[in-house]
Amino acid sequence: MNNPSQNNASRSANIEDRKIIIAIDGYSSTGKSTIAKAIARKLNYLYVDTGAMYRAVTLFCIQNNLIDSAGKVSDKLKSMLGDINIEFRKNGEIADTYLNGCNVEKEIRSIEVANQVSIVSAIPEVRDLLVKQQQLIGKRKGVVMDGRDIGTVVFPDAELKIFMTAAPHIRADRRFSELKAKGSRVNRDEVQRNLEERDYIDTHREHSPLKQAADAVILDNSNMTPEEQVEWLYNKVKELGE
Repeated sequence: MNNPSQNNASRSANIEDRKIIIAIDGYSSTGKSTIAKAIARKLNYLYVDTGAMYRAVTLFCIQNNLIDSAGKVSDKLKSMLGDINIEFRKNGEIADTYLNGCNVEKEIRSIEVANQVSIVSAIPEVRDLLVKQQQLIGKRKGVVMDGRDIGTVVFPDAELKIFMTAAPHIRADRRFSELKAKGSRVNRDEVQRNLEERDYIDTHREHSPLKQAADAVILDNSNMTPEEQVEWLYNKVKELGE
């Protein structure tokens, strides 16, 4: 007689051994990184924070005065892309973002970077550079990657594609709480405006706009806890092996 617990353990092992690519796209502050990190830990997969890569390039622009007061990025950036080295280094169960050898995990989460990242990430040369790096990382499979164009551009053949969304006011509340917890001095209205601007830029840019892949599964997490989201996604992964 089969032991149910043994069957479940065997199924879990098969899921982890199969090594697929999980592509997670969606709007700002839907918790893409949170669920991506959690499912990566559960499956023993590599997690890649593509948003952090674009934020790191944005921080580089700010540090080198490449963005003017009107929000225009200098053409000098294109010739300086070769000077940008982004890597992830393990810090316990998570990975910190390093820009040219410096840990910039805190700096890239600032409201200053958030206000400029959509402008920088819309530059075709920046996206081409980072997409190539992301595709190289995913060649060995067993990867969870989140961003704006993972299922449509980076990995159009990913075995599992998720598109995350949530009500705008809920996303603003989440982002505001996150920034306050990190000690940032921001107001709720500023956070709301930032999200609205990023949504517009991300969905309307000419190069690799944010959109749902035709074969992506929608996850509206407006009223879901992080634990419920991870369980939902884990079940989607299990369904692929059934």
